[in-house]
Amino acid sequence: MTFPDDRPDTATDAPRGGPWRRRARTGTGTGGGGTGGRTARGGGRGVPLPLLVPALAGLAFLIVPPAALLVRAPWRSLPELLTSAEVWQALQLSLVCATAATAVSLVIGVPLAWLLARVEFPGRGLVRALVTLPLVLPPVVGGVALLMALGRNGIVGRWLDAWFGVTLPFTTTGVVIAEAFVAMPFLVISVEGTLRAADPRYEEAAATLGASRFTAFRRVTLPLIAPGIAAGAVLAWARALGEFGATITFAGNFPGRTQTMPLAVYLALQSDPEAAIALSLVLLAVSVAVLAGLRDRWMTAR
Repeated sequence: MTFPDDRPDTATDAPRGGPWRRRARTGTGTGGGGTGGRTARGGGRGVPLPLLVPALAGLAFLIVPPAALLVRAPWRSLPELLTSAEVWQALQLSLVCATAATAVSLVIGVPLAWLLARVEFPGRGLVRALVTLPLVLPPVVGGVALLMALGRNGIVGRWLDAWFGVTLPFTTTGVVIAEAFVAMPFLVISVEGTLRAADPRYEEAAATLGASRFTAFRRVTLPLIAPGIAAGAVLAWARALGEFGATITFAGNFPGRTQTMPLAVYLALQSDPEAAIALSLVLLAVSVAVLAGLRDRWMTAR
């Protein structure tokens, strides 16, 4: 005479969807060859030497140059160098132009990012490629392109000069245009990615309640993508602050008018290396501050 066991012996005898079936599927039990979290993450394994050596070489390649700036910095004369009139003039011009370039990028870049993310139209892939072109285009080539377009004899600049008497090259406005040209793609990419990740149903709900598309964008979409806009604006500002090639090609290097911090570094390196190092430390500090501000967004696992 046999007595039935209250517990199922095999996974087939277990109730459908019961804990035994879940354990067999997830592989978290003691048997069946399941792998725990430490094994999946590579815990307990040594780092292969063919990967460790180039990884350390790459780390040194990226860390040693900024560290060399700190080692060779003239710390004793640094306050005097940074308080000179030429440095403050270049720093003030850099901050003003970078902020103005970021404002221009926000005004025309955010709508462009929305267009790329929300509207289907022929050639959208080509338009996106053209928008990101300044990211890979050599800055000097960008400056030459700006001259051909907005210079006194450019395809657009000649009409600006003839109709309005406006000349953009070798002016402070030219600095802003050059910086916005190379910095705006960073903002557009950041905002477009945020728009694609945002749920469009909120905009659709606003439309069903009678809101126009622009009202939905202003009252619903903008608050949703505000972190992405802020991150893109910070990146664009930092890129504009460090712009060199397009600026010197399109706007020149005139102290007090177009000489920004990178141009001042280049000029000081030829006559006063200590001043060049001091100016480079300022830009290095700005870059570190930007990375620290974006750390929670890009460098933290979510």
